[in-house]
Amino acid sequence: MFIQKIGKLTFLYLSLLILLTACSLPGEQSSQTVTLMGTLTGKGIQEVQQVVAPFTEATGIKVKYEGTDAFATVLPVRVDSGNPPDLALFPQLGLMADFARDGKLIPIEQILSPAQLSDAFSQNWLKLAPVDDTLYGIWYRVYLKSLVWYSPAAFAEKGYRVPTTWDEMMALSDQIVADGGVPWCIGFASGDATGWVGTDWIEDIMLRTVEPQVYDQWVNHEIPFNHPGVKNAFEKFGTIALNPQYVVGGKTGIQSIFFGDSPKSLFDQPPGCYMHRQATFISSFFPEDVVLGKDVDIFPFPSINPDLGVPLLVGGQIIGMFNDTPEARQLMEYLISVEPHEILAGIKGSISPHKQVSLEVYPDEVTKRQAKLLLSDDEIIRYDASDLFPGAVGTGTFWTGVIDYVSGKDLDRILRNIEVSWLDAKVGN
Repeated sequence: MFIQKIGKLTFLYLSLLILLTACSLPGEQSSQTVTLMGTLTGKGIQEVQQVVAPFTEATGIKVKYEGTDAFATVLPVRVDSGNPPDLALFPQLGLMADFARDGKLIPIEQILSPAQLSDAFSQNWLKLAPVDDTLYGIWYRVYLKSLVWYSPAAFAEKGYRVPTTWDEMMALSDQIVADGGVPWCIGFASGDATGWVGTDWIEDIMLRTVEPQVYDQWVNHEIPFNHPGVKNAFEKFGTIALNPQYVVGGKTGIQSIFFGDSPKSLFDQPPGCYMHRQATFISSFFPEDVVLGKDVDIFPFPSINPDLGVPLLVGGQIIGMFNDTPEARQLMEYLISVEPHEILAGIKGSISPHKQVSLEVYPDEVTKRQAKLLLSDDEIIRYDASDLFPGAVGTGTFWTGVIDYVSGKDLDRILRNIEVSWLDAKVGN
């Protein structure tokens, strides 16, 4: 299945590359090694090393981490060529589900006990991860996406109040425009992944305008992509994104500004924008001298339908096992313990869903508030829909569709095209 998706020539090229890079000199890699593949590169590699260091020190087992920004392409080739890593750090539950349904991943119930799982994660989080009622991964870190970032000083100077409803947020946006400012920073640009920022907006709006079960039906394709609820979410987003007075740079700015640079206008004097909707991790893109809680703060993406409250949209990384070795089992036992999650909680822009992690471990009050929300069993929590859709949709036509919408193309045609791509994906599988 994976070979068909990426093409035979690409498969042959990557297979050769993997064979050349994976070869070790005799004795270079002992059985006391666990291989872990993920998308974290750059500083992310150092973070992984920091997290697993106590494990290696205690057991003598080395963790060989392989970070790649071509994870979704390289991992399937590794698996299909019979050379999977022992463990993989999945950024998308949908990709993990593909491997699980193909029988490539080890069910967690064969590795960890129900007591270990319930001691580590609340039912909210355990319910997010299963594939066809079977658990194939454990949480590594998560991100809260339903956030709006703003400058408390800029709000105070203008006498603006933090909105608690969509209508209040729109009224505030109008007031900012009347005062000569620009309400929003939005940047879609993200290389091959351009467009994902817009899909997050759609998903957050969906959660606030339809019942949770309808969102779940959308994820499972039990309703079509051109369902009225989906169209309404696009149009709600359009009241902000398609208003040239509302967004820095208008439509052109949305499509051309790198998502990590987009919030920097919050810190201009005077502010280039006053609000920025983005996940926990965006704080790692802020200027170095920005102090969370002082120079910038957050409020929850507001309610639209009062009956639905303020649901939480989340994303994250989850670890699955390909090779059931004693060393890999020991690493999984470690990764479900509280120690690695406390290390992660101390890293800027990172939240752990592990319920034994004290809020005091987090480096600032802003992140503590996010962690507190995510650990609550009372909140409606749903995973990023595009990360659950088939790849052709979630990282394909949905991304390009939201770009087309901002460009001014016909919404009905966009939604119909995304629906067709989903039907085609089903036929292809």
